[in-house]
Amino acid sequence: MRFQFYKYQGAGNDFVIIDNRNNKFDANNEMLVCQLCDRRFGIGADGLMLLENDEKYCFRMRYFNSDGREATMCGNGGRCIVAFAHFLGLFDQNVEFIAVDGVHKAVVTSSDVVDLEMIDVLGVEKIGADYYLNTGSPHYVSFRDLEGLDVVEEGRKVRFNERFSEEGTNVNFVSIKGDTLDVLTYERGVEDETLACGTGVTASAISAAIVSNCQCDMFNINAKGGKLSVRFEKKSDQEFRNVWLKGPAKQVFVGEVDASKL
Repeated sequence: MRFQFYKYQGAGNDFVIIDNRNNKFDANNEMLVCQLCDRRFGIGADGLMLLENDEKYCFRMRYFNSDGREATMCGNGGRCIVAFAHFLGLFDQNVEFIAVDGVHKAVVTSSDVVDLEMIDVLGVEKIGADYYLNTGSPHYVSFRDLEGLDVVEEGRKVRFNERFSEEGTNVNFVSIKGDTLDVLTYERGVEDETLACGTGVTASAISAAIVSNCQCDMFNINAKGGKLSVRFEKKSDQEFRNVWLKGPAKQVFVGEVDASKL
């Protein structure tokens, strides 16, 4: 099977995206997804996304981790698939689409920048000095000195501990400097450090709003792969609404692949 693919990146979080409105791509083929995401024997990506038709919304987003399994929401992926849909001419500037965690609004603010509405957060668990919450995907947020931190080693300690080993969790390590956060991320499914994670920086910003007890409604984020921002309305330490993630979403290249040769 030959098909066209598009490569996008959002702050270094990179994705293979396929226009699957014709339903020709076999989404149940975990091995194929894994091969396409392989950085040595395939195209290479943190994950793969399918853009599909939906009866009520502009499109449906389906996201797969590089391990081949369909996953929960990906914030950077959401921004990239919005940029892709805009490239295809499916909308002008504002759009609503549906993903695994529900409906999302998005705005293309420039040729390479997308502002994405995330889900409301209606519960945050405190675990010692750390925080655990769902921003479309589960995230464990730990505030630490990031200098010399081994993200993979420390991330695996949490992701594979007794509580999280079965379902897994993403792990974010965060340092606060006023209204700016430095964020390092370990992602389940990828099982490695990634250069950025949209749901992760969102979880980090919400946790920072709690731990710093600030009255701010926005944080600027420094991820390894680029700069992002998260804004929100804090109702309480357990309730955050009108959450938006903004940052780059760029098309890197377009290609064609013959799946039979992978």
